[in-house]
Amino acid sequence: MKKRIISIDVNAGKAASQIDALVADIDNQRPGYACFCNVHMLIEAYDDPAFASVVNSATYAFPDGFPVAKSFKWLHGMAQERIAGMDFLPNFLQVCNQRGYKVAIIGSTDEILEQTRAKIEAELPRITLTHLISPPFGKPWDNASYVQRLNESGTQVVFVALGCPKQEKWMHAHTGEVRGMMFGIGGALPTYVGAIRRAPRWMIGLGLEWLYRLYKEPRRMFRRYFYTNTKFLFLLARNMFKK
Repeated sequence: MKKRIISIDVNAGKAASQIDALVADIDNQRPGYACFCNVHMLIEAYDDPAFASVVNSATYAFPDGFPVAKSFKWLHGMAQERIAGMDFLPNFLQVCNQRGYKVAIIGSTDEILEQTRAKIEAELPRITLTHLISPPFGKPWDNASYVQRLNESGTQVVFVALGCPKQEKWMHAHTGEVRGMMFGIGGALPTYVGAIRRAPRWMIGLGLEWLYRLYKEPRRMFRRYFYTNTKFLFLLARNMFKK
């Protein structure tokens, strides 16, 4: 079940039930892709109807951001837990290990990918890593070759770490070609391997992870947060008033 949050249709339900549905899709060889929706993605979708179509065509669109999850209460009168990509990645890798899935990763740097390989091989030995692909920056990609390699290796799970909106557009463009389930995980890999420190748990619990990121990267994040957060609050208030 999905609910409209301003510009995108977001999955409702507990993380455990979503994982059960994902496992059923993977085991039954039903391909698709999953997005993790935060305020940035929501505003990107509001500003760009073509991108909104990309997100709304996803098999799964999880409420990544704290404000997006809380919007279920404000707009639909229902509680919804946050399903953050940062948390989902290590949790679902555990599932992949339990079920012996074949996993590939597209995106990030060669250094982060090698650290990811080392961590998975040491801690999750039942996962088969089929491909770790770092596409060339600023140059054309051989997408047909990537898709062929993924399918020939029998890859069942593909983590796509290209950042929003690039990764969502890539998954959408290849959803009829890649036979596995794809997940747009953004910048979750550096956090997973410990290259970037995540906000303290108490800040995450209070929905203040964005403030921690602003503190760590003020120049890059200030403009994004000022625009997206302000516009989100305006659109949310307008939608609540309409209801």
